[in-house]
Amino acid sequence: MAREFEHDGEYGEEWLAIIPSDLGKDGAAYPLSEQRAHLWSLVLEARSIPSRIESGVGGWILNVPAAYFAAACSELRLFEVENRNWPPPVRPHRPLVGNTLPTLSVLILLATFHNLTRLDISLPGHASIDWIDIGNAHAARILDGQWWRLVTALTLHGDWLHLLSNLTIGGIFILLLCRELGSGLAWSLLLGAGALGNLANAILQLSSHRSVGASTAVFGAVGIFAAISMVRYPRHAQRRWLLPIAAALALLAVLGTEGKSTDLGAHLFGFVFGAVLGGIAEKIEGRYGRPGRRLNALLALLCGVVVATAWWCALLYGG
Repeated sequence: MAREFEHDGEYGEEWLAIIPSDLGKDGAAYPLSEQRAHLWSLVLEARSIPSRIESGVGGWILNVPAAYFAAACSELRLFEVENRNWPPPVRPHRPLVGNTLPTLSVLILLATFHNLTRLDISLPGHASIDWIDIGNAHAARILDGQWWRLVTALTLHGDWLHLLSNLTIGGIFILLLCRELGSGLAWSLLLGAGALGNLANAILQLSSHRSVGASTAVFGAVGIFAAISMVRYPRHAQRRWLLPIAAALALLAVLGTEGKSTDLGAHLFGFVFGAVLGGIAEKIEGRYGRPGRRLNALLALLCGVVVATAWWCALLYGG
């Protein structure tokens, strides 16, 4: 590889161009890219070694005085060795594509349950069940020990418009999340974010506060996506926050004024706890790998048991 040089009286008679082979990088592209040339120049500047960059044919050339040539090569060689594996490669994540039908089935089940809550159903101990009354996130009753309301409120909706907005807008996020993490893990995180969001809301709201709706969990899904982006792509975290934040603001515009049965506090806390749980899950997945089919199935079954138990407690002790 030909070395270019020039004469200058400032640091002696000769300036030499540093080429990759001087650093043990045989076969590397030369002239340098503009980014590499400026990076090497900054490294030398930090070590008080003079250098200058010039545009060459097909790239850029980094020149140093001949008297500093050996020291410059030594510093750059050390820099390249220390940063050989930086940035670290992004872990490949292939979305799971075999769980769309189960996820849609859960969303359809949620719509079916909404229809059941509109029927005049009688059970032992309940002449006519008022599902909203026994299942809403009533702040005072939650703090009195009726924990099941944290879960049952997520399955209730004030009207069809409330339900459809959650199923259409929220369904998109939930489908994507289930494809990314697996249905069992995704629904576990959503249920956890929704329940914790309702709990935080109950603590901070007036004791008379009531709310229903899956939108707390929907905002949890947005928070989970934000956390996944932050953990998975730390070098571009600032840019990757923009999409989740924009999605949250769009959801607030649509879901934030649904009616008297919903509130912004639950949406906010759902997002926050979604981000926390999503970050923890992504850290664990990075260390142990994505949950397999059996674990996902177990987590999905656990979610179903939690929801069923919550409604059993609501029917038995609610009111």
